[in-house]
Amino acid sequence: MSGKYLLAIDQGTSSSRTVIYDQRTRAVASAQQEFPQIYPHSGWVEHDPEAIWDSVTAVTRSALQKAAAVAADIAAIGITNQRETTLVWDRESGRCVYNAIVWQDRRTAAQCRALKKQGLEESVTGKTGLRLDPYFSASKIAWILDNVDGVRERAESGKLAFGTIDSFLLWRLTGGKVHATDVTNASRTLLFNIHTQQWDEDLLQMFSIPASMLPEVRDCVADFGIASAECLGGEVPVRGIAGDQQSALIGQAGFHSGMTKSTYGTGCFVVANTGETALRSHNQLLTTIAMRLDGKVTYALEGSVFVAGSAMQWLRDEMRIIEAAPETEDVARRTGVVEDVYVVPAFAGLGAPYWDPDARGAILGLTRGSSSDDIVTATLQSVAFQTRDLIDAMAEDGIRPSVIRVDGGMVANDWFLQFLADILGLPVERPQNVESTVLGAAFLAGYGAGFVTSPDEIEALWQRDAIFEPRMSADLRGKLLAGWDAAVVRVRTAD
Repeated sequence: MSGKYLLAIDQGTSSSRTVIYDQRTRAVASAQQEFPQIYPHSGWVEHDPEAIWDSVTAVTRSALQKAAAVAADIAAIGITNQRETTLVWDRESGRCVYNAIVWQDRRTAAQCRALKKQGLEESVTGKTGLRLDPYFSASKIAWILDNVDGVRERAESGKLAFGTIDSFLLWRLTGGKVHATDVTNASRTLLFNIHTQQWDEDLLQMFSIPASMLPEVRDCVADFGIASAECLGGEVPVRGIAGDQQSALIGQAGFHSGMTKSTYGTGCFVVANTGETALRSHNQLLTTIAMRLDGKVTYALEGSVFVAGSAMQWLRDEMRIIEAAPETEDVARRTGVVEDVYVVPAFAGLGAPYWDPDARGAILGLTRGSSSDDIVTATLQSVAFQTRDLIDAMAEDGIRPSVIRVDGGMVANDWFLQFLADILGLPVERPQNVESTVLGAAFLAGYGAGFVTSPDEIEALWQRDAIFEPRMSADLRGKLLAGWDAAVVRVRTAD
């Protein structure tokens, strides 16, 4: 395969980014662009599909320009993406029939509750490893089919296509020639049987979704077609796709059973490799597919927190307490650990291990002496507390990591990582390249291009930047966690 560079596209919840890497996955150039969030009603979150596409093409062209590269210099493209976010588009025009419904969106909570009351969740979880929750794609697809005029009829006549963000980008990149996804994204739709590795007819019937809408499911490294010259100025093969959290696990070289990573982007996602075993959680965690390479499936246990980095955006944009997220480290250093104020950032409900879509955020423990610095620090602490909830649930399921590898925008904050290590009671490792999600996409593209020939070679490229060892007293840790648990009880609406 010709070309000396790899091009990785990371289409996230709040921004799109493209990074160009050399053959040893060293970053050569990058570009990033935020795009608008749309909140039509309480609990609803949408994106404009054209804004997503425009941002992806803009950052890709910018990165190429910064690298002084052209399409012929790119050996392969890798794509990673916000998962579960749902799009439905016309096969003729390529235009979406409705805005993208984002993974955070809770509009279908009532539908999911109704299915639970019918006793269907046990069967759904057995097949998909997931829960009947608005988080996943299936109920979002059903909502579009049932609430946008004429869409169900067009879907049933084969005129419409469904896809998560990766599928939509692939369709656009290939000029509508390829309608496909990878197994990790498929495993997050609530329609894919993770044991048979196929779309499930019973689940399609449950949500009244025509099978003709669905993309073909491929390995994470596969021939995903050719990105057209219209997009990149020349033809480039697409060789790797993985959902963002699985891509981060790959970027953290998490190829062995028991390896665990926690990503701090818009949300917080803890993923533990469970090898060939699809471990069934007894603590409301998710069983999912970590990757499928060369036809071999690796499973994972995952805990999802809906609000992490987006809480920093809330402090910046809505509360206007800070001007930029990096300020939070200085604030926390001068404030120190806040023992009495708790922020529960349940802006879109509570994720694992609670799964309470109707919970809403709260600030608890305020006194006349409470300051904006206390609120900022308590918001940082809330992300560590939520991570602890996930790690404790995993431990009860039999996964007890000896160390946690972290990545994402928040891990530049040393104060936060020390507090995280203290609350978890575990060492926290930060890699030299903290952008593990987009790096994972580059690894997949490099695998597909033949730059690396095995996961072992990828593992050899991983390097540690720093390690944070726990040092908080057991008494203080216990007090803080008791306060957090009491605060969560205050906002919960479900048992």
